[in-house]
Amino acid sequence: MKQKNRFLTAEWNNLLMLNYAVDASLLERFVPAGTELDEFEGRTYLSLVGFEFNRSRVFGFAVPFHQKLEEVNLRFYVRRSSKRGVVFIREIVPKYAVAVVARFAFNENYSCVPMSHRIETRADGAVVNAEYAWRSGPDRCAIRIETEGSSFLPAEGSASQFITEHYWGYAAQPGGGCLEYEVQHSPWRVWQAKRAVFSGNAAGLYGAGIAQALAHNPDSAFLAKGSPVTVFKGTRIG
Repeated sequence: MKQKNRFLTAEWNNLLMLNYAVDASLLERFVPAGTELDEFEGRTYLSLVGFEFNRSRVFGFAVPFHQKLEEVNLRFYVRRSSKRGVVFIREIVPKYAVAVVARFAFNENYSCVPMSHRIETRADGAVVNAEYAWRSGPDRCAIRIETEGSSFLPAEGSASQFITEHYWGYAAQPGGGCLEYEVQHSPWRVWQAKRAVFSGNAAGLYGAGIAQALAHNPDSAFLAKGSPVTVFKGTRIG
């Protein structure tokens, strides 16, 4: 039965995560019915995440010309009973078909814009610099990180574990209620940030309030190695 419920399989690699502690009131209007904001040590987090989206299959079928692309998403964290999940405010990809399928299947707020990325590694494969950029000209935005040290599995109860180990997604649906869907992946090894920054005018994509939050230095940042991922079909709740 679980095999039949698979919607998408892919590899998510080199996840650059900038995390901002924000006032809960900034996010309350995005919280889907049936969920509540999740906190870490009394703080509510908003994350801007860029990653490589590779080897994707929808219902087991590879989509031609859509096997390697970037995604940048803006997300925050919720819970429903014992389930800890993610809500996406906006997701950006460079392929129109990906945006259309995600909107249809989950009612996620996807946009299609020009994108690029750059990953620099050492001889041992460790990532030392990464950048994801979207849009062009005066509207160009980018997130960048310079890492330090060796990669590690986040400790139990740590901030990096809180950010990386939410295994459910929630999406508000037309007419009320929301869709709950499971996301499976192994725990991700991470590199800490030596420097990390967002640049660009975010107001056009995210609104003035969120743009103001992103204008500050992130409260935490790291790069996760990533892994194969399975996204299952959703169930409507609420």
